[in-house]
Amino acid sequence: MTRHIVFRFLASIMLIAAISGCAATETRRSAGESVDDATLTTRVKSRIIQDQSLEALQIDVDTYRGVVQLNGFVDSAESAAKAEKVADDVPGVVSVKNNLQIKPKG
Repeated sequence: MTRHIVFRFLASIMLIAAISGCAATETRRSAGESVDDATLTTRVKSRIIQDQSLEALQIDVDTYRGVVQLNGFVDSAESAAKAEKVADDVPGVVSVKNNLQIKPKG
């Protein structure tokens, strides 16, 4: 009887440890948040690709907890602003950090 109780106790502790290992902290995303961010990244990149005025291959998209970060090089300030607007219009995006740089002329 006591072995059964000890086994159940240890199984409960292991289950709690496994569940808390998937929980989010201030510096680490949960598994669900990682999936959500990957989905947002895909949606934003897809919208950028659909916009013929943007050079999609020049724009890198990263997402962390709903905050989308745009990196790369574009031809003009207008293109940088357009990419930011496209990203910001995607449902689920919390905010956009636009780190796009303007390509030097020449």
